[in-house]
Amino acid sequence: MAPTAAYEEIADWYEEEFLAAQRAGEGPGAAVTRALIDLLGPVGPGGGVCLEVGCGTGVHAAAVRELGWTPAGIDLSAGMLRHARGRLPILRGDAERLPFRDASVPAAIAMMVHTDMPGYPAVVREAARVLRPGGVLVHVGVHPCFCGGFADRGDPGAVVIGPGYLDGHWTKRSWTDKGVRNRVGASHWPLPALLHAFLDAGLTLERFAEGGEPVPFVLGVRARKPPAPGARGEPAPEARE
Repeated sequence: MAPTAAYEEIADWYEEEFLAAQRAGEGPGAAVTRALIDLLGPVGPGGGVCLEVGCGTGVHAAAVRELGWTPAGIDLSAGMLRHARGRLPILRGDAERLPFRDASVPAAIAMMVHTDMPGYPAVVREAARVLRPGGVLVHVGVHPCFCGGFADRGDPGAVVIGPGYLDGHWTKRSWTDKGVRNRVGASHWPLPALLHAFLDAGLTLERFAEGGEPVPFVLGVRARKPPAPGARGEPAPEARE
């Protein structure tokens, strides 16, 4: 069965209202950008492509470009990609079946999308497949411990956590009717399950970031694909005594 583009019907609202509020400082946009900059970091000598998996309207391309990377994006929603044109090169496609060769890109990012992807562990595996040895994957997403159908963030000075955190699930339950989750729903993974997705894909966890108040609503992870055997002076396994 073909995957469904959950954002297709709300693409214009997302760009023209939701992101406008983010730019006005009424959402997590600044914390998301800080985590991206901290974890991705400047490009190395010679430059390189940074693939955004689930790029949406391409709002993160400017930050990627400022770090010296060449942004490129893929998304399932034609409506979202319509707004991304002009911000970065784009391709419509399924994040669980990336149309790229093995070991073909030096960096990839997944920005605030893991809650939108019921098969996110498969997405991480695909990102790991297309990364070059030594390449990095940066994940910046909703913090699984403090956001979800179990968390009431209606009070700006406190977050009330109810039952349900340990139960992986999909829900449209949300503390606000002005956000994304009550429109498209969200998938939830407890923190161990989320981090295991990177380890199970063969990636090495390197750095983490949190952001937001009164408790973090953003969690960032940088993971790296191990270098190829024999790289950086390391002998290939068959050459060892």
